[in-house]
Amino acid sequence: MAGEQKDWRAKLVLASASPRRLALLQQIGIEPDALLPSDLDESPLKSERPKALAKRLARDKAERALAVVKTRPELAGAYIVAADTVVARGNRILPKPEHVDEAALCLRLLSGRGHKVFTGIAVVTPRGAIRERLVETRVTFKHLSRQEIESYLATGEWRGKAGGYAIQGRAGMFVTKLVGSYSSVVGLPLQETGALLIGEGYPLHLAWLNALG
Repeated sequence: MAGEQKDWRAKLVLASASPRRLALLQQIGIEPDALLPSDLDESPLKSERPKALAKRLARDKAERALAVVKTRPELAGAYIVAADTVVARGNRILPKPEHVDEAALCLRLLSGRGHKVFTGIAVVTPRGAIRERLVETRVTFKHLSRQEIESYLATGEWRGKAGGYAIQGRAGMFVTKLVGSYSSVVGLPLQETGALLIGEGYPLHLAWLNALG
């Protein structure tokens, strides 16, 4: 039985240190063999649109992780999953704030309005090919009072989150409508990620069956 388990088990690397993306992969039965985050400058290029930014950063993260995988024999032949999430109001890209003033501006811009969340996914196959997908989700926030904004800012939950909020946390109560993928807004669209992996031969369903045994 041990030999059979070794045969079906494909290696996989998550090109991220995000606990949210790790938890989402674990939710669908994937335990990465390694986490390889990249220290990228995520600033948009001049005139870069939100969709293009999400796609570019996901691919850049995947390529950087692939370069590391090539130096680590124990990860040879691994699949690599990379993603990046961008929040936009129209064509205005909102930051992943590290300062409270930035986060406050994001919340004021989102209050009582709709916005779009774009997540780019890049999957590197064991042959080194890169498969990509972009997922768009529309989110609408209720009107936020000053007290709600100030209280949310005090939690610090916004720090480093696209658009200055975490939908899986307290900000979930701000959402009045969501059209698209909830998991994409959290950081990794599960349906699309699973489909890309399965399409490239990753034995996801065999992993589920093995877990039952």
